[in-house]
Amino acid sequence: MIARLGPALAAAVVLTASGPLPASAASAQPVPRVMAALGDSISTGFNACGFYVSCTARSWSTGDNGEVASHYARLAKLSGTLHKHNLTFAAPGATSADLLGQMRQAIAARADYVTILIGAQDACTRTEQAMTPVATYRKRLDAALAALRSGVPGARVFFASVPDVRRLWQVGKDNALARTFWTTARLCQSMLAAPSSTARADEQRRSRVRARVIAYNRAAAGACAAYGPRCRTDGGAVFSYPFTLDHVSKWDYFHPNTAGQKVLAERTFTRGFTWIDPR
Repeated sequence: MIARLGPALAAAVVLTASGPLPASAASAQPVPRVMAALGDSISTGFNACGFYVSCTARSWSTGDNGEVASHYARLAKLSGTLHKHNLTFAAPGATSADLLGQMRQAIAARADYVTILIGAQDACTRTEQAMTPVATYRKRLDAALAALRSGVPGARVFFASVPDVRRLWQVGKDNALARTFWTTARLCQSMLAAPSSTARADEQRRSRVRARVIAYNRAAAGACAAYGPRCRTDGGAVFSYPFTLDHVSKWDYFHPNTAGQKVLAERTFTRGFTWIDPR
């Protein structure tokens, strides 16, 4: 049984945010036996089903909620060998500095399919100046992938692009509740500080933060290409998605809700591997 890539892959516009997909994207891969989600709160389903808690069941990557239709849920239908072997090492607040530690946990678990969505917290800092330098971000990704190559030879990797945080500001800046949550909780102040301001300095700051996210996505695409044909990116599909406030939690107007997690799963799975049940 094969889960084929949809026509969206062939027709996808390759965005500068994440670079081109590997040429071997059409080659079939055996369904993994163990998969692991690495990254930050997005991949833990934070605020998707409870107040300020992770909800891994609704993770776009390893969740088992039927409405989300995660990578795990889709792959488990292809092969029973993956059943209940869906591990989440992602953690709320994680940055690229935490990726190697998470990868070591995935290696210890012998995960042969790893999803990575990391970088939102590298950009969403208290100040613009505190954002992770792009070279540092790339170095950390390379180190994590080198560890995986050594620890679990042949493991497959999928990178989801970091969402466009300026899009969040655009869709929420005129919503009083969103502005209140962003300000009170001091969420992503590099982008969301002074959300109502139209001052040139604030507009330029937002543009620079967005540019940093684009640079992170380019760096991830480069790290993926260096890892080789067993790595895929989403080609910028998450970054470019025109999400609305209907896709984010009303508990913080920041994290994806169930609908948002579903979109993440859809936008990424069809741009990854073609899978085949090896039985």
